[in-house]
Amino acid sequence: MSVAGLFIRIFRNRAMIGIAPSRLRFLRFAERVPSGLVAAPTDLRAVDPYVAQELVKGRIALAGRVLETGGASPFSLDLPSAAFEERLHAFGWLRHVRASKSDEACARSRLLVSDWIALHGRRIKGVAWTPEIVAQRLISWLSHSPVILQNADAGFYRRFLKSLGYHVRYLSLIAKYAPDGEIRLKIRIALAVASISLPNRAVNIARHGMKLDRELERQVLPDGGHVSRNPRVMLDLLLDLLPLRQSYINLGHDVPPGLVPAIDRMFPAIRFFRHQDGDLALFNGATVTLANELASVLRYDETSGRPSRAMPDIAYQRLSAGSTVVIVDTGLPQTLELSKGAHCGCLSFELSSVRNRFIVNSGFPPHAATDFRRASRSTAAHSTVTLDDTSSSRLSRSRLIGPIVIPGVTDVNIERHMDDKGADVLVTSHDGYLKQFGYIHERELELNVTGTKIKGRDSIQPSQDGKKRTIERLDAVSRFHIHPSIELVQLNDESVLMTAVDGTGWVFSAPGQIVTIAEDVFMADASGIRPSQQIEISFNPPDTVDVRWIIEKTP
Repeated sequence: MSVAGLFIRIFRNRAMIGIAPSRLRFLRFAERVPSGLVAAPTDLRAVDPYVAQELVKGRIALAGRVLETGGASPFSLDLPSAAFEERLHAFGWLRHVRASKSDEACARSRLLVSDWIALHGRRIKGVAWTPEIVAQRLISWLSHSPVILQNADAGFYRRFLKSLGYHVRYLSLIAKYAPDGEIRLKIRIALAVASISLPNRAVNIARHGMKLDRELERQVLPDGGHVSRNPRVMLDLLLDLLPLRQSYINLGHDVPPGLVPAIDRMFPAIRFFRHQDGDLALFNGATVTLANELASVLRYDETSGRPSRAMPDIAYQRLSAGSTVVIVDTGLPQTLELSKGAHCGCLSFELSSVRNRFIVNSGFPPHAATDFRRASRSTAAHSTVTLDDTSSSRLSRSRLIGPIVIPGVTDVNIERHMDDKGADVLVTSHDGYLKQFGYIHERELELNVTGTKIKGRDSIQPSQDGKKRTIERLDAVSRFHIHPSIELVQLNDESVLMTAVDGTGWVFSAPGQIVTIAEDVFMADASGIRPSQQIEISFNPPDTVDVRWIIEKTP
């Protein structure tokens, strides 16, 4: 789809979503309020009872910020950030109250739900009614209805059920017009959850299950990857799909035929992106992964088996030997619309060893300011080569179509083989700098059979197409972002020692090149953006077009 085509599609879909409130007002008299609640699905996400204690005291901690309400409704106050506002309206924080089980926390939660219904329940505008937030709120309210309804009076119970019905009708109207990708799938999941959590006819349950099936088949590809190419999205989806599957079974409903196969495809994909320290790789919008959330998902994994060497449908490669894992991004966004969370990190890689991550990408900071989020998507924030301080693809600044990735990279070549010594060799290239500068970036990675030595080569080759003009002299930097837990020591001009807290060490060297240590930031930490370091090799094509480097484990 062209950029112009995407403009038209987004404008049409937003117009249809805008029409939804008027259609909802027309339908509200014909729709009955649900007669009750049938079930409350489990929430597998991490909980912290301390959050519930703070809620009782009038303090709400979300998205790295704290709001002192002073007893007032947070929905009537100025909120600390846009991310805080989204989290507040999504009501995912109710899970912490469910873990606490205190009467005070439940009463406070019920009051906040009542405030929300009064202030936003019929006013379909703003952040509170964006499709993704509505879907998240519906799942949260249904999953944590025991918290909300504990000691509730009949009047609140009816208002709550009425609002649930309103949510369901709204999402049903806008589902097919919602942004493609995770948001649209989340809506289908929310509607399927509602279909079995509220009293419903079997035909309606089957209909919502069928629509969920179709979206899962389209978005969860044969290799188990999600069309967004974001490893974290698969975890988030499983956190919702696993309780949904169990609810179907517990309530005696037929499980949608595509649900279990989709879940089974995603488990090996999660293992593919899992590093030696248990965290997920930081590609295309992925951020910090809480260990207990990943563990709570993986305990349902019955597919077993080793991670595959490649994920061809979402275009990643994994090299593994001994206690060493290297994961490489060898792809590009599937469509313009799906690129809104994509990063310009083609040919970037991450390295982990024993139980440590050594080389990483900077990661996505979901709670940071816009400039930081945009910077995290640049090529310079990834462990790959940057030419002339320019990303290999461009990020749109259009408010209408959003921050999509405008190619740059349109073609990626991949070759992989085992050499005569059993080493795993990956050779990849992309054309992201071809149109602007006339160069192709080729990267070669070789992992030996024992997993103790990685040979690398970055080649910036002039185009063989005579029609492509090459810039006479460019500044190129091959960057290797280092995880903040790793200590760096400069050994000499050509080498750097990387040491983990457990003593595991690797030496990075580039014979004949100047290897430097530079300041950096790591954007995917649970505590927020934190200082880190990076290793850099600077060179100047076409004077130097080939840079070789070695990463070798210390004895």
